[in-house]
Amino acid sequence: MSASIKESLQLQLLEMEMLFSMFPNQGEIKLEDVNALTNIKRYLEGTREVLPHNIEFVITLQIEEPKVTIDLQVTMPHNYPYVALQLFGRSPELDRQQQLLLNQGLTAYVATFDPGELCVCAAIQWLQDNSASYFLNRKLSDGPSAQAKPVKNTFLRMWIYSHHIYQQDLRKKILEVGKRLDVTGFCMTGKPGIICVEGFKDHCEEFWHTIRYPNWKHISCKHAESVETEGNGEDLRLFQSFDELLLEAHGDYGLRNDYHMNLGQFLEFLRKHKSEHVFQILFGIESKSSES
Repeated sequence: MSASIKESLQLQLLEMEMLFSMFPNQGEIKLEDVNALTNIKRYLEGTREVLPHNIEFVITLQIEEPKVTIDLQVTMPHNYPYVALQLFGRSPELDRQQQLLLNQGLTAYVATFDPGELCVCAAIQWLQDNSASYFLNRKLSDGPSAQAKPVKNTFLRMWIYSHHIYQQDLRKKILEVGKRLDVTGFCMTGKPGIICVEGFKDHCEEFWHTIRYPNWKHISCKHAESVETEGNGEDLRLFQSFDELLLEAHGDYGLRNDYHMNLGQFLEFLRKHKSEHVFQILFGIESKSSES
């Protein structure tokens, strides 16, 4: 175990202890993996050899003025606080643009911390001190005298390739994250594993950061398509929801799960969703036109 990882994890446990003392009520802090802290302690004690998953959790903050709540999603990379923390705040009382501005302000504030400084508690304080203005701006913009101004957003579609996607817990997490965020697309399980996620840029990027396990090495974003839009992006979507795509497979159905998905069926699926051009990008194979 490298000293830097060990020191980082020890600092993370210290910060989690402070957070639980600040938010002692049940449900205020929700760990994505309830065993995350125990596994890290075992790793530091030497009774666990495999590096545990990142600490991921959501803190529900009560804002006094106005009376609203903000859910702050936090991911601690293994080298945090010596690398950047991943933070994302959301509230049902904020529209998309105000939520984006809130997170831009939060990210800019956290970026002012020096490597080695713990910053989750400071980020919470920043939200409690500064978030009211973002809700106020929305109230003003929603007023009857306000002139509607078109807001430009970036609509993004990411094509993600993995050597394989088999594990039930990983498949469950991908679907849960996809349905929780305002994204559409699919996850093709098996070998290879393909994920397409589309929606506004901040949601797609949050999806990408969230699903990546620390030890998921054989995964990459092969292609991304983006376009500026002043609308809600619904007319740009190729998919209506986020679902798991199950195709026929061939190969060894034994314990190794070493079987390949039917790429011919996958190509037809892409054609139906106006995405045939991605086939060559993903696999390096030029698709044969059904008309030839």
